[in-house]
Amino acid sequence: MIVLLSWFLLFTSQACCQSLRFTCFLLSSFSFSVQAKSKKTLARPGMKNIVLVEGVRTPFLMSGTTYADLMPHDLARAALLGLLHKTDLPRDAVDYIIYGTVIQEVKTSNIAREAALGAGFSDKIPAHTVTMACISSNQAMTSAAGLIAAGQCDAVVAGGVEFMSDVPIRHSRKMRKTMLSLNKAKTLGQRLSLIGSIRMAHLAPELPAVAEFSTAETMGHSADRLAAAFGVSRVEQDEFALRSHTLAKKAQDAGLLQDIVSFNVPGRDIVSKDNGIRPTSMEQMGKLKAAFVKPHGTVTAANSSFLTDGASAVLIMSEEKAVAMGFKPKAYLRDFVYVSQDPKDQLLLGPTYSTPKVLERAGLSLNDIDVFEFHEAFAGQIMANLKAMDSDWFGQTYMGRKSKVGTPPMEKFNLWGGSLSLGHPFGATGCRLVTTVAHRLQKEGGQYGLVAACAAGGQPPSWHGQQASNRLDGLCLIQQDRRYCMGKDQCIDSLCSS
Repeated sequence: MIVLLSWFLLFTSQACCQSLRFTCFLLSSFSFSVQAKSKKTLARPGMKNIVLVEGVRTPFLMSGTTYADLMPHDLARAALLGLLHKTDLPRDAVDYIIYGTVIQEVKTSNIAREAALGAGFSDKIPAHTVTMACISSNQAMTSAAGLIAAGQCDAVVAGGVEFMSDVPIRHSRKMRKTMLSLNKAKTLGQRLSLIGSIRMAHLAPELPAVAEFSTAETMGHSADRLAAAFGVSRVEQDEFALRSHTLAKKAQDAGLLQDIVSFNVPGRDIVSKDNGIRPTSMEQMGKLKAAFVKPHGTVTAANSSFLTDGASAVLIMSEEKAVAMGFKPKAYLRDFVYVSQDPKDQLLLGPTYSTPKVLERAGLSLNDIDVFEFHEAFAGQIMANLKAMDSDWFGQTYMGRKSKVGTPPMEKFNLWGGSLSLGHPFGATGCRLVTTVAHRLQKEGGQYGLVAACAAGGQPPSWHGQQASNRLDGLCLIQQDRRYCMGKDQCIDSLCSS
């Protein structure tokens, strides 16, 4: 059976020390109230501490705009260069590079390698590319964590890229067969015969679609059915989409989107901010017609994520290596979970299934989480997940639980906007989610963060992490005394949206 995979990332923050004599170092950017609510350590005896040192991304732009004349590896290279510039990382200090992408450019099949070489990394550093729908960069990050945990590497760059301005458009299969036969033809007569066999129908191109191969259903159609199944109204969807754009605009104006690195687009302008953030009104959004299930559907262009160009990159290291190189890690990456479900009726329910699993592994509850970041493929998908998580019946009937999962408090949920407003370059969103959680934990003085999403084929992931102190001296003391409070849990569930 085709399965749905969920991914979850748990972050934890090194918000305090168990010994008061270290508190001044570790809490220098936090209030003492944070220390008071500190939870148990999430460090595992005998296992390396894996840290997120830094995360960056190019501005996310609507496809067909300023990036239109580039190639995918140009964006990936820009993200890598931004990471190098922000960290002053020596180009030969990385052990491995992993990139995620969904729609492959045939000229750069291993885009991780091409982007790394273009960014000036040593040609002795191995690099490979992964694809896992909208959680491709999530898979890149968990692969990086696995290499470090296994002792194979100490420093790995992971990232993702998507370029929707120029996607491969194929000839029809009959035309492709004819062209391949022409290439093998040995005589003029054979060539003329093949050319004469071409019909007008052969010239019709095969356009790519964001659709499930197993069900032939587009993601938007699936989101519309899901919203209907959970009774999510058009108004609820538009309200959530407006919330996303409004919060993203506030974060943008306040300079909170610190992961963005400016990109000097050749022959164009210097781009320094996302261009899809457009707060409007409920009245204007209500004028739009259904985009997928016509004419009575509730999913529209306004409450869906838009086709986006962009790239992201993160530096993941063992704690010992990071401290030795003088870095100030942002978060500990503690755990991740992948779950699978039916890709037809539960395609977009990854956060509902993976969130309780990763929390149970960490011995935490929803109340312990300070920061929630869920991927917003569609407003209807988010609202359906929240309703599923708040349903005892759904938890008992479909998840085998005694009661509901519970819903994240909206005052902790996607407070700097999300994919609906910031954009969703399929292969790059995972790194944005992780970096945003780390930054929000630092900004808000939180301890645990949770990120969730889903992916095509029904494959959503979850990560769990812990925020690190932003003081290097604190990290040094922690390393020396080995007594630190690993409180922060973050979850990443990758959402396979449009």
